This record gives sequence, C-alpha cells and structure tokens, in this order.
Amino acid sequence: MGVALAAGNCVVLKPAEQTPLSALHLAELFIGAGFPDGVVNIVSGFGDAGATLAEHMYVDKAAFTRSTEVGHAIVKASSGNLKRVSLELGGKSPSIVFPDADLDLAAQRVTESILFNQGQVYLLARDY
Repeated sequence: MGVALAAGNCVVLKPAEQTPLSALHLAELFIGAGFPDGVVNIVSGFGDAGATLAEHMYVDKAAFTRSTEVGHAIVKASSGNLKRVSLELGGKSPSIVFPDADLDLAAQRVTESILFNQGQVYLLARDY
C-alpha cells in the first residue's frame, strides 16, 4: 500500500475474511493520520467481494497474496480491462544475504525469522 499511496493512488484493501479487524484498525490509523476520505478504503467480506474488485473496470491494478488456486481466479477475473496483476502465491519471507555475511549464521537467522511465533515455536523450543 505504501508505494501505491506514495505514487498518489487511492487504495482499496480487501483483507482475508478471517482477519478483517486488523485492516479496519489500519483504516482508523489512516484517519487519525489525516488522510482524506476515499484515499484508503477497506472492503471486508468473503471471496466474492475480492472477485468483484478484480473484475471491476475502474480498478487498474490487483495485488494478491495467498493460494495459487485463487491467484488463477484473480488473473481470469482481472482480464476484462487488462489490469496489471501482482501475485504472491506461496512464497515466504524473502531475505537478502550479502556476500560478506557468515552464511551459516545467516541461514540460521533466516530460518528463525520465518518460523518464530508462527506455530512452529514449540518445535524449535523442544529441540533445545
């Protein structure tokens, strides 16, 4: 959202139906920061709400993070006006490791950053 807003665009965010409250709180933060009405918009709902956004002729770009199956549906739905689409389908926690890094330590820290507090903490703690 940050890049789109910095470029002067308005944003419509459709959060996953399981986690709408964090996005609604984000909207409150934008209001508190003084953003004008309509610059950041939150649309909660199920997949049909996202499909409607992907199909809409006035939406110029769709970005989606989740499953490959739904990614296919987003691409199909967005083809009506040839909107740009960015998909993150299954990748996790990209990292940059510089050439002068200690590779063993970097591998350990990248792994920890991916797994820590994501449901795998018990497995890590049990192994110590």
